[in-house]
Amino acid sequence: MRKLFFLGGENVAKHDAKNVNSIAFQDAGGTPNVLVFPWARASFDTGYVRRKKLLEYFRRLGAVEVIFSDYSDSSEEIAFKIANADIVYLTGGQVSILASRMKDKGLTDLLRSYRGVIVGRSAGAMVMGQHCLVTNRYSGSRKIVEGLGFVDFSIKAHYLPSQDALLKRFSAKGKTYAIPHGSALIYNDENGALTFIGEVFTFINGEKKMSS
Repeated sequence: MRKLFFLGGENVAKHDAKNVNSIAFQDAGGTPNVLVFPWARASFDTGYVRRKKLLEYFRRLGAVEVIFSDYSDSSEEIAFKIANADIVYLTGGQVSILASRMKDKGLTDLLRSYRGVIVGRSAGAMVMGQHCLVTNRYSGSRKIVEGLGFVDFSIKAHYLPSQDALLKRFSAKGKTYAIPHGSALIYNDENGALTFIGEVFTFINGEKKMSS
């Protein structure tokens, strides 16, 4: 059974979505091996502090092992790491960069056949859906990036009510779940069941409603 966790956002230093990650860890057996893909930033994470914070956080949640996949890993190395992971964790950052790198490395097929828990935070959540509406709150720019299509809906992470008009138009492309920072949607791949943690909103055919 595969479970997908779509996390709207988290400040890892503050652990402000610890409840969501705790559920993911329990669903993966309580003491999982965690594989992290920190591929969503323009320059690769050479900051030891950021990786160390995530490693320490996950160990406190019960992880037996936390390993990272670097973009320089071969396809064989990536496949081996995935096969030995109970949780695959996709970090936040830039959606277009993460989607491009995952497709380039053949992760779409590898993760489609993976039967463990996948947690996507922010960009990691959006890229698992059908389409990604990418907005820039500073420049006001927006673009649509094709996701990996693990599910038949789209995700908007870091949702704010000020995005409603844009999301209503975007929902013409299909159902979109808008997830604020700290909230989450859990998808059970076995039966298609959805579980919502915190406030999550559905946009479909130009209409908005509270998910339940």
